[in-house]
Amino acid sequence: MGEDKAKGVAKQAEGKAKEVAGVATDNRELEAEGKMKQAEGKGQEKVGEVKDDLSSDDKK
Repeated sequence: MGEDKAKGVAKQAEGKAKEVAGVATDNRELEAEGKMKQAEGKGQEKVGEVKDDLSSDDKK
């Protein structure tokens, strides 16, 4: 797993934790922040996947 992909997965986990905390405490701002962090993490994970695909194509 590449660095970008790993960071993306970590951001998604952090975002999910914030979202759940926001729901549990009825804090809509924290919930929204968590959802944004998850989206950011998904984007970074996709960047990592593309980089992995490109580097594997170079090795062929």
